[in-house]
Amino acid sequence: MNKNFDEWNTEKKKVHMKAGVAYAHPREVWWCALGANIGAETDGKHNNFERPVLVLRVYNKDTLFVLPITSQKKADDFHCAVKVAFGTVWVKLTQGRVISTYRLLRKVDMIPESAFKKVRLVLGKFI
Repeated sequence: MNKNFDEWNTEKKKVHMKAGVAYAHPREVWWCALGANIGAETDGKHNNFERPVLVLRVYNKDTLFVLPITSQKKADDFHCAVKVAFGTVWVKLTQGRVISTYRLLRKVDMIPESAFKKVRLVLGKFI
């Protein structure tokens, strides 16, 4: 697989220099600049290397723990299906990571408390 690390590096500089910090909360779904990553790590897509993520935990105004989301149906133990504003998606339980709030591009939804509890329960059993 050919990844465009140079293009991501240019975009990453823009993300880092942007003004302002996004304020996220647990249960929110955001488009996030995840970038071009190594090996099997989940990449962002399109020109600004973005992907939707579910905010699992906010540590402070600068960092949070997120789980990437895919629209591709996944029937395995490593994904958890949830309904969001744009349809059913699968939260990627194996790809959680701490990110800077600078990576957050735009909020798209907040999942119901029951769906959030389901994700946390499945993740808890998984790890």
